[in-house]
Amino acid sequence: MPLTLTLHHHHLLLHHLLLFLLLSSTTTSSTLPPSYPFGFSYHIDCGTPTNTTDLFNTTWLSDRYFTGGATSIVSEPLHFNHHHEKTLRFFPISSGKKNCYSLPFPTLPFPSYRFFIRTFIVYDNYDGKSHPPSFDVSVHGTVVFSWRSPWPQSLARDGAYSDLFASFPSSDTAALICFYSFATDPPVISSLEFFAVDPNSYDASSTGNSNVILVNYGRLSCGSNQWGPGFSNDVDRFGRSWQSDSDFRTRNSNKIVALSTRSVISGADQKPNYFPEKLYQTAVTTNKENGGVLEYELSVDAKLDYLLWLHFAEIETRIRKVGERVFDVFINGENLTRIDIYKQVGSFAAFTWHHTVKNLSSSVLKVKLVGVIDAPLISGIENYALVPIDPSTVPQQVMAMKALKDSLRVPERMGWNGDPCAPTSWDAWEGVTCIMSKDKTALVISQIDLGSQGFKGFITDQTSLLSDLVSLNLSSNSLVGEIPSGLGQKSLTQLDLSNNQLTGSIPDSIASSSLQLVLLNGNLLEGRVPEELYSIGVHGGAIDLSGNKGLCGVPSLPACPMFWENGRLSTPGKVTIGLSCLFVFCVLLLLVFIYIRRRRNDYDFALPHELTSLAAKRNRYQRQKSLMVLEMESQHAKGLPSPYTTQ
Repeated sequence: MPLTLTLHHHHLLLHHLLLFLLLSSTTTSSTLPPSYPFGFSYHIDCGTPTNTTDLFNTTWLSDRYFTGGATSIVSEPLHFNHHHEKTLRFFPISSGKKNCYSLPFPTLPFPSYRFFIRTFIVYDNYDGKSHPPSFDVSVHGTVVFSWRSPWPQSLARDGAYSDLFASFPSSDTAALICFYSFATDPPVISSLEFFAVDPNSYDASSTGNSNVILVNYGRLSCGSNQWGPGFSNDVDRFGRSWQSDSDFRTRNSNKIVALSTRSVISGADQKPNYFPEKLYQTAVTTNKENGGVLEYELSVDAKLDYLLWLHFAEIETRIRKVGERVFDVFINGENLTRIDIYKQVGSFAAFTWHHTVKNLSSSVLKVKLVGVIDAPLISGIENYALVPIDPSTVPQQVMAMKALKDSLRVPERMGWNGDPCAPTSWDAWEGVTCIMSKDKTALVISQIDLGSQGFKGFITDQTSLLSDLVSLNLSSNSLVGEIPSGLGQKSLTQLDLSNNQLTGSIPDSIASSSLQLVLLNGNLLEGRVPEELYSIGVHGGAIDLSGNKGLCGVPSLPACPMFWENGRLSTPGKVTIGLSCLFVFCVLLLLVFIYIRRRRNDYDFALPHELTSLAAKRNRYQRQKSLMVLEMESQHAKGLPSPYTTQ
């Protein structure tokens, strides 16, 4: 069971939350510098309609642009000191079982991002039902927090903080933090904070940076009260908050002596973890000069691995050389190391030691320091559950499903938010079935069953990206438009698009798939049916094309017109017209050629110029002779003697 700390009462509670340390409240201090070295963070006040600025000059953003759901306020706002604790957002069942916050990433020059994420959850009977809800919270498709009714009264009344470290690949554009409701319980959240941190923090390379999420099961500052961002003006560049260790020490510990100093601690606030200097300026030891014992018990969940970080600084001036303080560290009874702080770093210097506890079978993690020479001393303890990241859906298929959500106009009640398949501990999107990819590295969409949902959209072309889709049922809706040409994955064996208002022709790509069941009846399809598609029924499959008056070309359907198909020229018609045009063009070309050739022949065989001149003279002589004959005939008719007649 995890460690919990209520907002105001500050005592240990064991309850049915899967994980996280619950801390007391205040907002981030104005003295907090940007998250080194990135300077990027979100402070989101869930449920408030406008942005606000608190007394520490921290700007809290309204969450209305990051998610859906509905807003409310706690039943007794005066019980809480800060605005972001008084408002909340809840997700009624009408919003679907899955609702998410989408937080855009900044552009960072790293192969992966790492973020510190903190939430504040409170119920405080905001709905008057006296029934705190049961719900899960996931990050990156992995369940990290689990809330189960009934909550302890102090927890429901005062609320609680929780936090974690998670890494995201740079290919992601946003962090998805999702809420999953049980039955009709509406999940709730009051605030959400998001800090960019060094991607190499907490020994990321050896702990599996991209394969696990570090969920806080205890962050203790020994010898001081809770402090840090959200609690005081003390600085932690990563946004972490530290609580007092007093509630976690066992009776096996000797009498405690608290130590503190204002001296500078060397080695603090250094990359990649940037542990704050104040953490090392306080410590606890025992009153025993030799053989003292300090023991802590941290509540955990069995079957998970845990990453322990122990923090030390020799701040007692009486320890001046190596060997004057030596102690052993036991984890669950196993002696793991012997520590001499002075030998490691000297006086007033930060020293850390970390260890991964594997295959934990107990619900309690014990940390015990036993003095060998002088008394043991410790400045801080951190314990993180290494929660394995669930497989997520192949990015291309996520893109395709989001496009399908938009094209079908899927209503909110279906909860199509976040990753379609992850987390695997929950059902996939309503109507969607997922399986593990062949290489066991990701999830893929295998079936979509959305018949009779009242959709009035269309089928997006991006369904072609669903390369592992085996069955698609969108029957008995009111879908319009054409069947996408890319819908014909090799994996597809069943396709039911019956009783819609689909138009156009049946794409050839469908005929080339592995379909065994094709139901396209009751649509407005037209044109020639691919013979390969019809052959499905011949080879033992099932096909129904009835109710489409415009389909033709296979048995039981009309013959297709030779030159007209689908309201336009068919392919044979286009070929015939093309050939006819080619023939006419060739004829015209031949006529032009003949004409040009004949003109050339007339010019080449014309009479020579001299012959033309003689012919012209002869023609003039013949005309003159004809005129003289006519004149003689005229005189003879009048009885006049012809000058040419012989007397």
